[in-house]
Amino acid sequence: MPASDFPWLTSATIEELSDVERPTENHLYWPARDVDLLVESIRTPESFPLIAKAPGCPV
Repeated sequence: MPASDFPWLTSATIEELSDVERPTENHLYWPARDVDLLVESIRTPESFPLIAKAPGCPV
């Protein structure tokens, strides 16, 4: 997963990244970061061009 495609997680600690939930088969959630991602957006990020700017994120 290139950090440039997922800027919300770039400054996360290993502990925050490790605490991931899977509410549904195609949905991942990092509660410490309040980040929701579709599994498909990780597999094919080019299919999901909208990128929100996280507070303090340079992207």
